[in-house]
Parts: sequence; structure tokens; C-alpha cells
Amino acid sequence: MYQLVVEQARDYALFILGPDGRILSWSDGARRIKGYEADEIIGRHFSAFYTREAIERGWPAHELKVATEEGHFEDEGWRVRKDGSHFWANVVITALRDETGRLVGFSKITRDLTRRRLTEEALLQSEERFRLMVDGVTDYAIYMLDREGIITSWNTGAQRIKGYSREEIIGKHFSRFYVPQDIAANKPWEELATVRTTGRIEDEGWRVRKNGELFWARVVVTALHDSAGHLRGFATVTQDLTDRRYMKELEEASRNLSEFIAMLTHELRNPLAPIRTAVQIIGHIPNVDPALDLLHRTIDRQSAHLARILDDMMDVSRIARGKLLTLEHQVLDLNEVVRRAIETAKPLIQAGEHRLTLDLSPKGPFVHGDFHRLTQLVTNLLNNAARYTDKGGSIKVSTYADQDNAVIQVSDNGRGIATENTERIFGMFVQGQESTEGRGGLGVGLALARKIAELHKGTLSAYSKGLNKGSEFTLRMPLTSAVAEKAKTPTRVSPLMESRRVLVVDDNVDAADSLGVLLTSLGHETCVVYDGVAAIRKAEEFRPDIVLLDLGMPGMDGLETARRLRSLHKSFKIVAVTGWGQEADRLKTQDAGFDLHLIKPVNEEALIAAVLNGGPGEKRIIH
Repeated sequence: MYQLVVEQARDYALFILGPDGRILSWSDGARRIKGYEADEIIGRHFSAFYTREAIERGWPAHELKVATEEGHFEDEGWRVRKDGSHFWANVVITALRDETGRLVGFSKITRDLTRRRLTEEALLQSEERFRLMVDGVTDYAIYMLDREGIITSWNTGAQRIKGYSREEIIGKHFSRFYVPQDIAANKPWEELATVRTTGRIEDEGWRVRKNGELFWARVVVTALHDSAGHLRGFATVTQDLTDRRYMKELEEASRNLSEFIAMLTHELRNPLAPIRTAVQIIGHIPNVDPALDLLHRTIDRQSAHLARILDDMMDVSRIARGKLLTLEHQVLDLNEVVRRAIETAKPLIQAGEHRLTLDLSPKGPFVHGDFHRLTQLVTNLLNNAARYTDKGGSIKVSTYADQDNAVIQVSDNGRGIATENTERIFGMFVQGQESTEGRGGLGVGLALARKIAELHKGTLSAYSKGLNKGSEFTLRMPLTSAVAEKAKTPTRVSPLMESRRVLVVDDNVDAADSLGVLLTSLGHETCVVYDGVAAIRKAEEFRPDIVLLDLGMPGMDGLETARRLRSLHKSFKIVAVTGWGQEADRLKTQDAGFDLHLIKPVNEEALIAAVLNGGPGEKRIIH
């Protein structure tokens, strides 16, 4: 039976060696594993199964020596089959002695463990790759805790985020990452208790770096169990979200700022509207007193300046929300844009006693764009030149065509720009040296000008030879192929036209009354009321051609008032006259049935155009 076991065992190579290591017997398992037939291998030395490297270092002889001295030797290593292929073997060699103790040979049992070895190597490689991956992660702190919260591993990301090296932190309790108030509240230990029960916990809060600095962290702690279900420890992953938190706070602050600007401009426009209207009314009254004329011009100039600041604030709000400017494209003569901009900037140019020189192209140049926004762009350039040029300086405006581009250049001999600032000055809220008038504005004029240029697929650049050497701003826009006859310029409307019946509705009594007086002075029949209910009642009686309607009225607001007026009559025109000028406000007035949206304070020209032009259903916006 013993002989049968030895000869027929297939999973083990069982054979006998002589004292000199030569093979004396050969089993069927030995033939299957090693590949030799009995007559091929019996009588040969067992070193035939070893690799060249093992033979060169004398390993077969070493195995027999140990087995002889200790009676037993066991080893694992690579062995060689007859065909030269390698296999991973478990080898047991036992010394055989007779009853007198004389060594008569060795028994050798070899088992093929190649599959197990490859599995173990694959597992080791997988574990090594995972270790390298975890250690190579720098955006997350990944570390292990034992069951009591003691740190047992530490990756590169943990060192970067928390500031501790492996040597400093392994063996320490993870509670040192928590702020003092959390430690006092027992939070680290409570979290581990929760993870023991639920298996996982996720948290966001302040954590502490080695240097004491706080950072906002997202932390995930997961319980680790062995195959028997016993808790072995915890895996902790921490992400530094400080920058994301700050960005979220900045976005929230930006939204709050936009809302504040919208509210502030609305509140400032309401008192400014009757002031501007009163100035326009005074302008129609003959006055022979030079002192009063000086005061009138001062109020006119300063209130217009305040209105421009409010417009800039509104554009800043639009930029912050990524919704700057709705353009109305048409073919334009840039020379007309320049002329209108000069009219707007004239008070500041005259106040600085500057010499203005025009060098305009005799024909065109013509572009496709928004007349009002391009006028705003050039006005900002002229105002900038006037502010930063010493009194009595020179300002020059040129227009010309340059290949496929239309060009406007505004140059001066003023304060100039340092070379390193020629791009910086186009940033939001950036101002140059203190202006000669001591009023640099909000620092948004050039930023808005460049935005307008970009929206027209153009560029706006600045050039200066240096401080106190003047500046030159160049606007380039694509020329249009349209002929000059197609070019349009918003026409000025004469107040001496057909009289209209106008209903003014505004809860601001000064604004309503002054607007009524201005319209009356322009020859229109005017009725003034101060709330929505009165407007509906008066509309039935007065039968107006146009309703000038405020939006932010108490009780029934302007939107609801407009809807009810529309349900009564379709024939009259409804115009919003409001301090609310956000895009959302314009959309609301369109939905409510308004024909036009005017933003306070309304200048006389825009008011005349609103009253005399267009009819019901013509949706337009005056910027």
C-alpha cells in the first residue's frame, strides 16, 4: 500500500536520492510535475531541477548539507522542468538513516505551487500599485486609523494638506486635527462611535493644520472589517475645500453686491429724476440773471454726472452677473458716434479748458453696431482724456479706415500711462493717477469701453510713451460692406410736434409733478396721479394717448396697474418710467404689456421720443 501511494500520488513529486544526491527512484507525480520519464532521470544528480543561478551559488549542496545535519530541510523557490520552463516549488528533503545511524540517502517531496505563487505575486503587485496610488494622491489626505483612532498610515496628500510628515504623525491620535471647541465637545470620539455603528460618516467643518492654520474640510470616515466581520480600524479621506468655500462666499457676496447696487441705483434714481426734470424745465424758462444761469448750469452738469455714475453702477452689476449689454445692431457712421459722444463729454472738456481737435474721415467709416453703446464707449474715452490731462491740454479725435477695420483714436497730452499699466487700466475699479478734477469716477469707464468693443467684435487698446507723455486709445472694429446711405443715426426729436394726452403715474410726488410740468411746458395735455388705483380710475375719464407709469409703487405696483390698464383699453401706449433697470425688470415690463422701458432720470430727448414716436405694441427699451 505504501508503495502504491508513493508511485501513484499525482500532486507531489516523491523520489529518493542517494547520499551523493543522485536520483534512485521516480514516481508518477514526479514525472507529471518535472516532465522526465524514469529512465531519463534515474542516476542523474537532482541539481538538474535547479536554475543556473541556484547551481552557481551552490544551493543544491546547501540543501543536502542542512538536511544531513538537521535531519530536515524545507524551501520554496523556482525550479526547472525538462522543457526548460520554470515552476514555483515547495521542497521538503528528509535525511534517511539506518538503525545504526548511518546516512543511506534522502527522501524528497516537491509540490508545484506556481498558481498560488502567481496569485500571491498578483496580489502583492496590486497592493503595491494601490499603495503607490494612494501615496501619490496629493489632493486628498488618505490615512488609516486603528480601532482607537491612532494614525497607522499617512499618504503624500495628508502631508501636503495637514502639514505633518509620516514620522511626526503616525502613532498619534487623529483628534489633533480638530478645532479646540470640537475637542471640548467630544466630536472626534463621537464620530468614531457613530462609524462603529453605521459603518460610515461624512462631515464638513473646520480642521487644523500643523501650523495652527484652519482649513475647511470634507471628511469621510469608513469602518474596515476583516472577513470574519471584526472591526480592524478606519479609513479616513479628507479634502481641502477652503478655496471652494471662499469661492462660494465670493459668489454669494457678488450676488448680494449686485442686489445692493440694483437697490441703491433705484433709490438714487428716484430723487435724481425730479432734479433732472426740474433742471430741464428751468432750461425752458427765460432767465436774465447770470448768477441763476450759472447755478442752473452747475446743477445740470453735476446731476448729469451723477446720472452717468448710476449708469456705470448698473453696468458693473451686469458685468458681475455676466449679462452686460443688449445691443441693437444697425449700420452706423462712426463720425456721427464721435459727434454725439463729444456733445455728452463737452461739459468736462470745457471745464478743463482743453483744446479739442477733430480729424474725421470724409466718408464714413461705417460699421455694424449699437449707436448708444458705441457713443458710451467714445464718451468714456473722452471723459478719461479730460480727467487725466492738465488744464488747458489738448485732446484729438480721429476716425479712418485701416484695411478691413474702422478706427477711432482718442489721444491727449496728459498724464500718460506707465508701460506696465497699459493693460491693467482696463480692469474693473482700476483708476490711474489722481485726475486733474479730483474725481476719478468709479474706475469702470475703460473696463466698460473694452467690453463694448469686444461685443462689437472689436478691440480697444492703449498706448503711452510713459508718465506725463500723453495717452492714445485706439478702437478697431470690422468695417461693414453696407453703403453710406444705409447708415442710421438716432434722430433728435423736436418738442414742437403734435400734442398728446399724457397720464403720469408715480408715488414719488416730486417726480410725478415735475414730469407733469415738463410735459405741459412741451405742449402736452397732462394729468398726474400717485398710485395704481387712481391711474385706472383716471384712465377711464382722461382717455390718455400715453401712460408714463412707475413700477415700484406701494399697494398695486406698476406691473399690475399696466395689466389692468391693458384690459380696459388697447389704444394707448404704456411706458415704464422707473429706477429699476436690470434685464429681469425689462422682461417683466414686456410681459406686463409695456411698450417702452425708460430708466430714471429720463432726459428730455428720450422723453419726447417716447411720447411722440411709436404706438401700442411697439416693444423698445431706452438704455
